[in-house]
Amino acid sequence: MGLKPELVDFLQARSESGLPEVWQAPVATIRKNLENRAVASGEPEKIFEVIHRYIPGPSSDLPIRIYRPIKGAVLPALVFFHGGGWVLNNLDSYEQAMRSLANKGQFVVIAVNYQKAPELAFPIPFDDCYSTLLWAAENAAMLGIEPSQIGVGGDSAGGNLAAGVAIKARDTGDVNLAFQLLIYPCNDHEMNYESAHKNGDGYGLSTRAMKWFWEQYLSKKSDAKNPYAVPVAAKDFKNLAPAIITTAEFDPLLDDGYIYAELLRKSGVPTIYREYEGVIHGYFTLAGVTPEAEVLHQHVTDEINALLAR
Repeated sequence: MGLKPELVDFLQARSESGLPEVWQAPVATIRKNLENRAVASGEPEKIFEVIHRYIPGPSSDLPIRIYRPIKGAVLPALVFFHGGGWVLNNLDSYEQAMRSLANKGQFVVIAVNYQKAPELAFPIPFDDCYSTLLWAAENAAMLGIEPSQIGVGGDSAGGNLAAGVAIKARDTGDVNLAFQLLIYPCNDHEMNYESAHKNGDGYGLSTRAMKWFWEQYLSKKSDAKNPYAVPVAAKDFKNLAPAIITTAEFDPLLDDGYIYAELLRKSGVPTIYREYEGVIHGYFTLAGVTPEAEVLHQHVTDEINALLAR
């Protein structure tokens, strides 16, 4: 199957824009060039409530948004970490996706704008995400969420953060996670797999760009052996939270997600894996470009609720 026609047009327009690649300009310039990304993410749908607030983090107060689909009820919760190579993006470009997940899943979504590399490299973005999970669990009653039904999730670098958070939650016993949602995650910094070559250029995210992002995030060599930074480096995957992993056909990270799913399965972790055809990396937040984004939102919320019902 080929690329969806609307994504062909999207990539063509992006190619003709003349914008620099991530390694070709200062980080501040790359971030500024993404300021209109919220348009591609689609018009934010109506939802019962969105609360903007700050919570205390390990090294800074952290902006979060809390999405509640209905009034009153005690609901499950998804603590979500956005993508962007640990360097780019913010909660604005995820507004529609977060509302969509909350409405479709009928659970609370808590999204955090963690601090970014390269100014603040690993472990700071990871620590921000882990502390957000702890805050959600500790404040479950105030938030109207069921403490036994809290999961973590993210896309791309956010999927990496979610996978790392799930490993630490298991290691510490701080939170007994109900699930982990990994949308085309980047869990292996070496990228020695076929899709990094086959889909390495021409589909939005390039392998060269992904390697650049890893260089910004891992500040020292020893970080590559830390499973909270590079989840495939974990010595043991047993007893991790049940996983939902999705990948995109035309994505250099396609094999990354599949390999991680197999690692979890072989360790006895209940794992749901699905590859979506005809789509590219980043389409989770492209509801303004392709209807496939909403298809993905529906799938992952259905799978989360199926896990919660067990």
